[in-house]
Parts: sequence; structure tokens; C-alpha cells
Amino acid sequence: MLFLVKIGSNLIETKEGDIDLAFLSKLAREVKILREEGHRVVIVSSGAVLCGIKKLGLSERPKAINLRQAVAGVGQAYLMHLYDMVFSNYGLVVGQALLTSDVFKDRAKLQNARSALDSMLSMGIVPVINENDTVAISELLFGDNDFLAVHTAHVLKVDMLVILSTAGGLLDEDGKVVPRVEDVEKVLHLVKGVNSRFGTGGMLSKITATRIAVSLGIPVVITGKEDSLIDILYGRTKGTYFLPSQRPLRERKKNIAMIEESKGSLTIDEGAYRAIKQGKSLLPAGILSLQGFFSRGDVVVLYNEKGMLVGRGRVNFSSEDIRKILRKKGEEVKRLLGTTREEVIHADNLVVF
Repeated sequence: MLFLVKIGSNLIETKEGDIDLAFLSKLAREVKILREEGHRVVIVSSGAVLCGIKKLGLSERPKAINLRQAVAGVGQAYLMHLYDMVFSNYGLVVGQALLTSDVFKDRAKLQNARSALDSMLSMGIVPVINENDTVAISELLFGDNDFLAVHTAHVLKVDMLVILSTAGGLLDEDGKVVPRVEDVEKVLHLVKGVNSRFGTGGMLSKITATRIAVSLGIPVVITGKEDSLIDILYGRTKGTYFLPSQRPLRERKKNIAMIEESKGSLTIDEGAYRAIKQGKSLLPAGILSLQGFFSRGDVVVLYNEKGMLVGRGRVNFSSEDIRKILRKKGEEVKRLLGTTREEVIHADNLVVF
């Protein structure tokens, strides 16, 4: 079984503000046990900025992007030193892999990255993956590597994604962990977008990433660092277990969802969202606004009225044409564009998370 364990920035810090070596040691011990039982583990770890702050003795996270990049450059070296030091104590060898979002949008780069990671695993190396924050800023701005973890899980075809969170799982209205979720849609009302102190994620980011993962057929566990990977392997967790979709995406749609670069975005109303969830095409009448400039055949992302990522799809019209037909219906759309079709994104080219 191949596990991908995603670790957020706040997980490697104690309540007192020190690096949590006890947690890293616990993690290493469990990885060793899993390895001895024939399983493999990949780690996606945030924490470069946090470690840079500790190393430089700063009192807070820098606000300017260029300063955060500089701090991350210092912190990434320290972060890998910590992993190497602790994991070596358990006879484990770690290998660093720094990725940027363009890797997942370029088939040649993607194949090279996949080959490198597969080779690490075949050699018994534990890959520790992070975004290359000195040249890329997406983690510095949002996501805290939650989406990097999902992309990596898809590329490596992992058997389970474990997201470690300070919340310990998805909490219900009474603050108790929801143990099992079969349909993510039914628990979205429990999610609040709260950012962490040194990270930039929050449960909103984790649930959005989870929605994508389960649609790909990957089971997800969101839990706390006190939980045991060994227990999770055998179906026991203190956190929340999200079942994979019973109808995972076909391979072509997986490429639209995960590989092809998005050139813009569309914000849709609730009626359109309900329709595409039922397998219908996206019509211009349900589009509230659009961002970016794109051509016919490009891939765009879809957001609902609350700003949540809900899908991706290949458009039949350019951004210029879509602006002409926002909120329009039927024959008016065809007349304005001189076309025989009305669908902005056909259901066959639409992925709904």
C-alpha cells in the first residue's frame, strides 16, 4: 500500500513555539514500521517558512512575498536537515523533491518528476516533497500544500491520502470529530475558512482538496498528529475518513481535472451548480462572471457563489464570446454568437468535484 502523508506548517511546531521533534520522531517510527510490513510512504511537508522564521529568530511571518521567499530558502534547508536527522535515527533515508505547479501542466516535466519519485521509492528512499517557494508563490499565498498533495497523490496513484491537521478532523456543530463521510457535499456546511498562524491552509483548503481526491477514487483521512498511521492502515482513525467516490472520474476527465493548465475561471450560480452535479452541461444562463482571457478549447476552473472550487472544464467559447452571452438563454445565445450550440462546457468535458 502506498500512503501519501501531508503535513502542514503548524504540525511541526509545539504549543510553546519550538520545533516538534517528538512528532517527527513518532512519524519516522511509524514509517519504519509500515516499511517493514511492505508498505511505502511519501511525505508532502510544508514548513519552510516556519523553519526559516525559527532559524532567523523572527517574531512573525513576513508579509512581503519576496521576504517570505527568502525566509523559505533558509527554512527549506533546515526543514530537510530535521527530517534527515530524525529519520536517520530510525535507519531511514529521506530524499528532497521540490516541485512547482508547472510540473503538473507539462507532460515531459510530469513524467520526469514521476520517474524520479518512483525511483526514490524503489530504492527505499522516503520522498519529502514541498513546493519550491523560492521560485513559486502559490503555497505562500494559499493552500498550504493541500493541492500539491492531491496532485502528487494522483500522479503516483497512491492508495490513501492522509492529511494531518491541527483540528484533528472535520468537526460537527458540537465540536466533535465526524468519523466517516460518504458524501463530502453533505458536510460542506461544517467548513469554515480559517487560516493558520504560519501556514495558509485551513479546513476549507483541506476539504476542497479532499473533494478532488475522492472524485479521483482516492480515500482520504483528515486527522491530528496524535493519530497513528498504523491504526489508519487497519481502518481505525481518531479523525475523519472520507470514502472515495463509487464512480471515479474516467482517465480523460482526470486529465482535465489534474493535468491541463487552467486559463481562467467562471463563477456560476446555485442553479447551474445543481445542474452540473446532475450530469448536465454548463449553460451561459448560469454564469455570473468570468476572469481571465482564454480561447475555445482551453480549460477553466469553476467556482460557486461562495467562492468554493467546484469543477473544471473545457470551454466551447472564448472568454470574449462568453462575456457577450452571460445570463443569456437558448436562441439568443445562438444568434449573438452565430452558432448552433448553447453549452459553454459540455457535460462530456466537465469535471465536478
